Amino acid sequence: MTLEPKKLDVTDRIVGKLNNGQIQLFLDKEQVGTITLPEGSQFQLEHHFESDQQKIYQHVYVPGDEEPRYTDCDEGGWC
Repeated sequence: MTLEPKKLDVTDRIVGKLNNGQIQLFLDKEQVGTITLPEGSQFQLEHHFESDQQKIYQHVYVPGDEEPRYTDCDEGGWC
């Protein structure tokens, strides 16, 4: 049996990661290439995301530290 070369379309499996002004392209864990972003590139992000110094942040709500996790516990740790 001989192996023959074949071209597979993997476009929908490619993932990009932003890193130092470039988008690194990966197929699973294998880096397959890069896209270099021009200086001053702007990002179009959804309303709960923002970019700052080539990092992307998500705005979320988290519980505050002052909220007790458990109430009405006795000294032995039973709640």
